[in-house]
Amino acid sequence: MLAAGTIGTPALAAGEKTTDLSVPETVSLCGQWWFRTDSGNAGKEQRWFGSDESISAWQKVLVPHTWQVDPALVDYRGIAWYRRSFDAPSEWQDSAVRVEFEAAFHTATIWVNGELAGEHARKGYTAFVLDVTHLLRWGSPNTITVRVDGAFNEHMIPRGRSSDWAHDGGIYRPVQLLITPKTFVERVDIEASPDLASGDGKLAITAYIRNTTPKSWTGRTSFRAIDDETGLTVLTSSDAPSLTLKSGATQTSKFEARLPKAKLWHFDHPNLYRLIFSIAGGQETHQLTVTFGVRRLEAKGSAFYLNGERVRLMGVERMAGSNPEFGMAEPSECIAHDHDDLKNLNCVFTRVHWPQDRRVLDYCDRHGILMQSEIPAWGYDTFAGMGAEPDADILQNALEQLREMTARDRNHPSVVVWGLCNEIGGQNPPAYQFAKHMLEEAKRLDPNRLCSYASNSLDKTPERDAAGLMDFIETNEYFGSWATGTPVEVAKHLDNLHATFPGKPVVISEYGYCACTEDRPEGDEHRIEILRSHDVAIRSKDFVAGAIFFCYNDYRTHVGYSGVGALKQNVHGVVDLCGAQKASYEVLRRESSPVESLTLENHLNTFKLRLRTRHDVPAYTLRGYKLRGTFYGGGDIPIERQEVELPEIASGTEKTVELTFSQSGVPLRIKFDVLRPTGFSAYSRDWKP
Repeated sequence: MLAAGTIGTPALAAGEKTTDLSVPETVSLCGQWWFRTDSGNAGKEQRWFGSDESISAWQKVLVPHTWQVDPALVDYRGIAWYRRSFDAPSEWQDSAVRVEFEAAFHTATIWVNGELAGEHARKGYTAFVLDVTHLLRWGSPNTITVRVDGAFNEHMIPRGRSSDWAHDGGIYRPVQLLITPKTFVERVDIEASPDLASGDGKLAITAYIRNTTPKSWTGRTSFRAIDDETGLTVLTSSDAPSLTLKSGATQTSKFEARLPKAKLWHFDHPNLYRLIFSIAGGQETHQLTVTFGVRRLEAKGSAFYLNGERVRLMGVERMAGSNPEFGMAEPSECIAHDHDDLKNLNCVFTRVHWPQDRRVLDYCDRHGILMQSEIPAWGYDTFAGMGAEPDADILQNALEQLREMTARDRNHPSVVVWGLCNEIGGQNPPAYQFAKHMLEEAKRLDPNRLCSYASNSLDKTPERDAAGLMDFIETNEYFGSWATGTPVEVAKHLDNLHATFPGKPVVISEYGYCACTEDRPEGDEHRIEILRSHDVAIRSKDFVAGAIFFCYNDYRTHVGYSGVGALKQNVHGVVDLCGAQKASYEVLRRESSPVESLTLENHLNTFKLRLRTRHDVPAYTLRGYKLRGTFYGGGDIPIERQEVELPEIASGTEKTVELTFSQSGVPLRIKFDVLRPTGFSAYSRDWKP
């Protein structure tokens, strides 16, 4: 959730340019905090949250922060405290002031000036907001104290030790104050889908407006949409409906609108819009800006369709928090680096095991990666000891996480699938019922987004698995790694799934090679062999709509089979913990490219290039692509670059273009790149005379 400032802006006519970006009025609370552990759980009794508590026993840290990368605390799973001061200027007295934690793992209790502000319990991957207006001291310093519990817990998702990833405690994502009028737009949900017949975008807008004043509030609402690329206003609300809110009430207002000739969002064309939703009452105004894209991913028959076009998708999963220098407290530079790598690896479709940092989703929105965002329910042990139904506390906790994930992330056009669980043993009665309840709630919250779950229990009696409830079938297949078998068994497994679920697409939600047991030592050649041979089997099945390699990186996990301390890990990736590329990196890049081949003829430095696209996974139409050639002379120095625009190329077809260099000499080499509209290279070839 984002909160905007108190600047009121009149509506502009469609096509009129605006320079007002409606920057949310926030005050960052990232940076220096005081920190201490509490292994004896004495802090509450000793009132460490007191505003006059001595900090002599505390140490300085930088938030976002996790103590799990500190060598002295790497194995500490328990309670720790954070504390800092901030100013509340006198001019804020007529405002509502809230504090937003983008995530704290996993239970956070917050005090302001020694008074309890609230708690967010057993939900370590979702954001939460607390109103602290009534606790502030205007015109003077204020103290905020946070008690974080990162211990393994049997009454939450992930349950106990069932999570096979970095179980990092702390305030590991950004924190900020949100300063708004006392009546403000709390949240705006947008469902933006294309009308393929007319070319318009259909918008369903739901605004949540909150009145924190002691009196009723009366005002009007309006909204406008801005093309993020051009800054032009492309839609304004036709009227300004009046609105009355009782004291302390939150009201929901719904609107429908059409965005004329909308620029659709696509992984190769990530077109974005900003919607500015405003309320005005007397002298008080408030507006909230949210970003959205117009797109639709559908499962029809045994195929995926993106904006009406059949696509077969490919990608790789990244396990966040794996760099041992940062852990889950990843800086923006780390997030951007890794996702630049994903784009370079031709990743257009990925999934994640838990709700991601907002900066991850923003990257995927702006650079074009389709995302399955997932509730962190992993493993058979999640339902150990349960009867026919999941335990009430586990189900309730998971539903709360689903609601919070959906509320925060539903406007991201990159998020096209809600993942409801992973490898839970979907034929076990409580696991089956859990998945069923989660699906029902996901469809109630967001009826038009696809839902699925990554199953590893489809090898026998797949018709009994909860996977059959979902919009498409996801299978984690590890033949030749975790399971015995060859690519022949991969093909048989896929055929069996299609025979069982003939009306649904099949996605390989994980495949790869893990050096996770003594009989499977690390050897990147094994990873390459699994990748290539399984891709042959996957590509032979027309009903396979997507495949996600696992994984991008060797990943930190408390159950790791390799390494110690902050380097405890599972060796599973095409890069290591610190991002160094293995030989399998380039193989994955080539395997995931929509370009099958690039052949050429040279006539005195005029090159005739024939590009052929894949007809199988991955398969989609290339639109707006370019072909670039870089001429390298003596000393391997680049001395000339030429580009030519490629015509539209459908999957399974080929086109020929010419590229001419002005150099008359013989090059040392020429590097050719097929460039996506986003600027990332989809295919490279070095040519030498």
